[in-house]
Amino acid sequence: MDWYPWGEEAFAKARQEDKPVFLSIGYSTCHWCHVMERESFEDPRVAGLINDAFVPVKVDREERPDIDHVYMNVCQLVTGQGGWPLTLFLTPEKKPFFAATYIPRESRFGRTGLIELIPRIDVLWREKRGELLESAEKITEALRRFSPSGGDDLAVSHLDIAYRNLAGTFDEEHGGFGTAPKFPTPHHLTFLLRYWKRTGNERAFEKVEKTLGAMRRGGICDQVGFGFHRYSTDEKWLLPHFEKMLSDQAQLAIAYLEAYQAGGKDEYARAAREIFAYVLRDLTGPEGGFWSAEDADSEGEEGKYYLWTLAEVRDLLGREEAETAARVFNLEEGGNFFDPAAGGTTGKNIPHLRRSIPELAQALGIPDLEERVEGMRRKLFDGREKRIRPHRDDKVLTDWNGLMIAAFARGARVLAEPEYRRAAEKAAAFIGSLTDEKGRLPHRYRDGQAGIAAHLDDYAFYIWGLIELYQAGFEVGPLRRALTLTDEAINRFWDERSGGFFSTAADAEVLLVRPKEIYDGATPSGNSVMAMNLIMLGRMCAKPDYEEKASRLVRAFSATVAQMPQVSAQFLQAVDFAIGPSCELVIAGRPGAKDTREMIEALRMIYVPDHVIILRPTDEENPAITEIAEFTRDQRDIGGRAAAYVCRNNACEQPVTDPGKMVELLRKNIPNEEV
Repeated sequence: MDWYPWGEEAFAKARQEDKPVFLSIGYSTCHWCHVMERESFEDPRVAGLINDAFVPVKVDREERPDIDHVYMNVCQLVTGQGGWPLTLFLTPEKKPFFAATYIPRESRFGRTGLIELIPRIDVLWREKRGELLESAEKITEALRRFSPSGGDDLAVSHLDIAYRNLAGTFDEEHGGFGTAPKFPTPHHLTFLLRYWKRTGNERAFEKVEKTLGAMRRGGICDQVGFGFHRYSTDEKWLLPHFEKMLSDQAQLAIAYLEAYQAGGKDEYARAAREIFAYVLRDLTGPEGGFWSAEDADSEGEEGKYYLWTLAEVRDLLGREEAETAARVFNLEEGGNFFDPAAGGTTGKNIPHLRRSIPELAQALGIPDLEERVEGMRRKLFDGREKRIRPHRDDKVLTDWNGLMIAAFARGARVLAEPEYRRAAEKAAAFIGSLTDEKGRLPHRYRDGQAGIAAHLDDYAFYIWGLIELYQAGFEVGPLRRALTLTDEAINRFWDERSGGFFSTAADAEVLLVRPKEIYDGATPSGNSVMAMNLIMLGRMCAKPDYEEKASRLVRAFSATVAQMPQVSAQFLQAVDFAIGPSCELVIAGRPGAKDTREMIEALRMIYVPDHVIILRPTDEENPAITEIAEFTRDQRDIGGRAAAYVCRNNACEQPVTDPGKMVELLRKNIPNEEV
């Protein structure tokens, strides 16, 4: 294949040679992208057909989410579905006239293959081009009309609708939403936790617990090496698509941490610690940035690295320990891994649990089972390390790093782990060091080179990470940086006419449309996260202009969100915060002093999602925080003891010096109705 990168050179060649463009969008750890690559693009016959009839262009969706977003919308408009690999045929003016996902080499099962399709398109381009151009114009016009719409404020009733819609798709037997394939969708779970906190609806909390427990025990969780695979191909969370992605690890870690705060189950804290252990071990670069993903395939087979025969387990553990491991991890002689291509089970196993280790210990009558299982796991892990590893995508993406920084910072707070804070600080400093001469963020770093203009998600997620990092250690630098980047995001991405943020900057490459996204998919939309950022920074630094921006942002998308609120679950968490009740907390005390530490420690294990925290050091007359949160200037300790100043719903309580009283004030719950 004579691939060109996306750029003017490719489209100029298409115009010069009077050819359409063959656009393939994928990413390095996408299983079906690899299948199409091996099956078709490496086949001389197919490559020859495409090279002769088209100018082929390859795009990595993780490097150019703006291009992916535009043409994925095209595919969904034309075919009613989407996914990767994404395949489009474009005019030299970048207008699409054909869209599909995976296309086989030869036709099968009603799906036309490339060998048949390419000659047909070539003939149409040469002999009936007018029809293709007319189709391209209609698709382009439909795409330009395909935009979110605004309206009135969103209210508690929309949270209720989102809950009912999620409840209607909930799998009561296995947890999660819908049927196979089943995705973790952590923002659904964190929304449900907030809904439970607001309403006291225990069914919402039960759904979270059912899902998080089932995922932690299932094959979607790497029981040997930790971390979570991309999604489950079955409804039981047993058979995963084995790819691992940084963005999933970050969001799931936050979901488990919030569930741990809400319910206190050690299982959730352990799940978060395991995710962090995996990321620190396998997805952290030497400069501190976090790498993007690990492939599903190794040695040409999906899942080969992660699967076990009982014979392999016996070789590593010995017969007696292997018998215990088989009972714990549900390993079978015939295997539990079903491969449709092989026509059934393969003799290989996906380690998974049917009950938690404490429950198993009681059922099996083995009091020290947890310790024994950890010993077996380590032996299996060491044995697995000798295998050929899946490919690792070592791109450092600013947006996904922002998510991971937020997760590590939250983990540092909730689990009292300084190592996690150091990881977040190092990554944040590394991303910050990549800015250009104008101070603008890049989207991607790899092999010593930062490049590609940052998108809204890069700013939104990195700002989120900086806010969490401030609240983990109360160093003013991250908060100051978050404010600077928020102003820059407003200047470069804000839609002055309709409100909300565009996905691409005002000075970015002009595409068919300038996208504006609100749907929360595998990662939240930049608008969802920026809504929360604006609210939190507005409360932390007394900036009503930020809150006004957040209000306009909500109204800009309200009509679209109101139609199907459950698909914007992260966005609704910002709405929940805005509706209230919410709290602003200032702790005034000497940093590091025992009474100040006790105040901060009291916050660690309470679930009060809609609050912000400021530390006002009292060992200085004018500490740095008073420069960016001026209202803290006159807040001092009381009688030499650290004091907590709690404000709820725009009204401030009397300061208290008792941590228990502080928590009591934070937990007061008086809901309002409108944003």
